[in-house]
Amino acid sequence: MNERFNIDGGYIGFIEWVLGERDAKWIGFITRDALETSESYSGALDLLTQSKVLAPAYFILGGNQTGEAVVITRDREKTDDVWHMKDTGHPFFILETNYDHWKAPLFIDDRRTPATKCMNKLTQENIGIPGIFNVLSTKPMLNKLTAYTALMQVNSGHLETYLRYCPDPCWPF
Repeated sequence: MNERFNIDGGYIGFIEWVLGERDAKWIGFITRDALETSESYSGALDLLTQSKVLAPAYFILGGNQTGEAVVITRDREKTDDVWHMKDTGHPFFILETNYDHWKAPLFIDDRRTPATKCMNKLTQENIGIPGIFNVLSTKPMLNKLTAYTALMQVNSGHLETYLRYCPDPCWPF
């Protein structure tokens, strides 16, 4: 899950929830529901694309079959986009850096270009938890706004989480 900045954002969803409108799901709870109750990649994909949520978000979902990887771009009431790995132009990865993939990132926060370079340098043969962690630990992907990193491997059930700190010199984005 990645935060998505949007004018119709989480504050509005939270206020609606406090005022009694309870049809939207909290991002953390829907993420947990997807992990705990979905019996397949397609089941998780359906849950994350069809449920109303309190805040805009990017859900990055991977399955245990080759090619099962997608970024789901959500606003509070609907899915704006479902971007499949096969449509990225990269045969072995899909990446999300808090910006809609069809738009240019903010010029002072282009993590997409260096992340793509790092992934291409890593190569498909070297993909794994240590390699992905190294990419996510490289500046500017790691910055002052990076709160945590979660690394998961679906077929083995492996999960690692890290609270992150970016030592100076480190930019806020």
